[in-house]
Amino acid sequence: MAQPPIRIAIAGALGRMGRQMAEAVQADPRLALAARFHRPGSVCDWLVSRDEALAMADVVIDFTTPAASADLANFCAKRGGPALVIGSTGFDAAELAAIAGAAKTIPIVRSGSYSLGLNMLVGLVEQAARAFDPQDWDAEIFEAHHRHKIDAPSGTALMLGQAVAGERGVALEPVARRVRDGVTGARPAGEIGFAVVRGGSIVGEHSVSFCAEGELVTLSHTAGDRIMFARGAIAAALWVSGRPPGEYDMRDVLGFDR
Repeated sequence: MAQPPIRIAIAGALGRMGRQMAEAVQADPRLALAARFHRPGSVCDWLVSRDEALAMADVVIDFTTPAASADLANFCAKRGGPALVIGSTGFDAAELAAIAGAAKTIPIVRSGSYSLGLNMLVGLVEQAARAFDPQDWDAEIFEAHHRHKIDAPSGTALMLGQAVAGERGVALEPVARRVRDGVTGARPAGEIGFAVVRGGSIVGEHSVSFCAEGELVTLSHTAGDRIMFARGAIAAALWVSGRPPGEYDMRDVLGFDR
């Protein structure tokens, strides 16, 4: 007997990714678009309240804001479900702690990017960071996005920074240089630099450069269409439905070795 489709609710349904997600879910026979909701006070014929949406869903896909995602995670945990796929970025420590706490009760997939190619880039960056001595190889991360993106560096850029720092055996924040301006002095060994561009309709560009005396290695990924993020979020929703509580990421979904 065929499995019934997984019922999906879309948070932030009036947003750019919310609309893209709704189209992608409706096109996938393994899923059913059960409900769409947006922030309180939003008006649209097909919107329902958050309570109604959660009651109708097996999984909620959420590309909204860090505060809204953390609040939604808490709310879902208190009611015992549904599962969550979170694509928001730019979380602060308190919001991350809230999501981690909710994941003790419900399964949550949270990722800085839902792109297969980007997650492959993370794995390649980890390999390079293991091989290149930070005393000799400087790490620089570049990212560019459209003018409407509200956080910087992007969650994906920070994910790449974490990949470098983790393989070097250090925490990211103490070695991250997010801004350079004026007379900054010589670059300290082990620093991880970030550069950010915001403009136009750029979907997403990320690169990690390892720079040594006389040579440069650059690993990069370019997003051409948001549909790739929707495809990844659908894969995450299919994977997380019925999972035990826990906080997962796309590398769990894709079965990548750690």
